[in-house]
Amino acid sequence: MTSAAPPLLYDYYGFPAAAYKLSWPAPGSPELGKRVQEVLGSAGIKSAANAKRGFDHGTFVPLMMAYPKADVPTVQLSLNANLDPRQHLAIGRALQPLRDEGVYIIASGMTYHNMAGFRHEHGSEDSQVFSDWLVDVVTKRSDGERAELLEQWEQGPKARAAHPREEHLMPLMVAVGAAGSDAGSVAFDGSHMGMRCLSFMFG
Repeated sequence: MTSAAPPLLYDYYGFPAAAYKLSWPAPGSPELGKRVQEVLGSAGIKSAANAKRGFDHGTFVPLMMAYPKADVPTVQLSLNANLDPRQHLAIGRALQPLRDEGVYIIASGMTYHNMAGFRHEHGSEDSQVFSDWLVDVVTKRSDGERAELLEQWEQGPKARAAHPREEHLMPLMVAVGAAGSDAGSVAFDGSHMGMRCLSFMFG
């Protein structure tokens, strides 16, 4: 995203009217957007600039909690539609230099995202089992082994039960790629609608 003043994109449905009146008028950063494209291009990863798209809920919902004053210049980078874990790890690796330039890389998703599972008792067990596996992989393995296991995340226990479609898991791949050899730690271990959900941090 390269807009200097991105609007909000209410990319959800079926919520109360108040959910469509949320406001988070943070500035964009066209300069950072161009820099993101530069580092991706240097790694052979093609990208396109979009000066019109607004912040979707994956950006404005968590950041309006963390930065309610909306005073942090923010650039949103989309996932690749192929949802290839190897490519998203590579995207993260390409973004590593930005960390030394003062850019805070936030990967927004959910460690459990099965809408049907939220309505069934087995969902809670599935989220627990997959979460245990993620904690082991992200916090206890070397960076090389961590990446290798995440490339094959579908082989993890209850993986497809936790993520019938993996768009909520791919941001973690980007964060892990950007982390390099930094150790991972659990920043949040809680629940949402009875399902265990985690957040990790690196460095």
